[in-house]
Amino acid sequence: MTTSPEPIEAVSQRLDKFLSEQLSYASALGPEAETLTRSGASALRGGKRLRARFCLTGWHSVAGGPRRFDDAALAVATALEIFHAAALVHDDLVDNSDTRRGQPAAHRALQNGHRAAGWTGDSDAFGRSGAILLGDLLVAWSDDLLEEGLADAPTAAATRRAYAQMRRDVTIGQFLDVAEESAYTVYPDDTHADRALRVASYKSARYSIQQPLQIGAALAGADDAQLAALGRFGHDVGMAFQLRDDVLGVFGDTAETGKPVGDDLREGKRTVLVAYARERLAPEDRRNVDALLGDPALDAEQVGILQRTIVDTGALARTEELIADYARRADDALADAPLGAEAVAELRALATAATQRTA
Repeated sequence: MTTSPEPIEAVSQRLDKFLSEQLSYASALGPEAETLTRSGASALRGGKRLRARFCLTGWHSVAGGPRRFDDAALAVATALEIFHAAALVHDDLVDNSDTRRGQPAAHRALQNGHRAAGWTGDSDAFGRSGAILLGDLLVAWSDDLLEEGLADAPTAAATRRAYAQMRRDVTIGQFLDVAEESAYTVYPDDTHADRALRVASYKSARYSIQQPLQIGAALAGADDAQLAALGRFGHDVGMAFQLRDDVLGVFGDTAETGKPVGDDLREGKRTVLVAYARERLAPEDRRNVDALLGDPALDAEQVGILQRTIVDTGALARTEELIADYARRADDALADAPLGAEAVAELRALATAATQRTA
């Protein structure tokens, strides 16, 4: 058992141990293999460790007792962070993003490394190919660590099922997000907000909060009532979390988010913010907005035009109201949850941190 007062410190230690083992293995395969492995280690630096936090909170809310986490809980929580890194590597590639957490995105870093090494061929193609394989390697690592943690766990089967569902849902959610950037044209404008919420649910809400909570709880032996309560709470917090992310993707401070202002607009994300704004626009104004969205060359003035449109149509205010509504529903889900008072207090604190943030 670990008695660390800060569970994320324990997760970081578990991650460091795992990465050390992977680097040792790769070093015997030559410098190129070591390059890929070090890229994986880089992809795991930084971040809020949100999924690990919710996984460990789900575990503790069922296990109870002193705030200690066994080796299985730490391994599973760390595996979630590795899988998240894989998703980010592929997401940045799909979105053609240049940065992640204030640093070059994985495909850009690999591209730069190709050039710096003086290798022949197309450095951009190398970076993209390398990032696909890097994401695959990170998924394999997450499986490895998950299985290591579950080796002696009596609840291994239930935990694997919850983990597998998370992976399926987020993969489908990522595709729904990509598809919506093209598919929105064939659906009525008044359906776009609901479609955006569907993307938010599968791409983020379930994967970021609801399912990490349930994975941790399943590992601790949760019953159906506990899993259902954590599911209701986690999904609503997750929706508020993603909608907050959508707001930051348009209005966030680069110094805090690590991403350029208006990056979601350049990527053409069909978020609830965009859907709400379009609902209130005249047809010609809507066409003007659509012409700007998804243009990777949007300058500061054009980003400002879209920002003002989102504010002036009331879309920002409506989204903030929706965030507050999801947060209230999440809190209500805890009112009669079959969980201890300490667990409920911890969940409420994490919900506040997830939804009232600037990065």
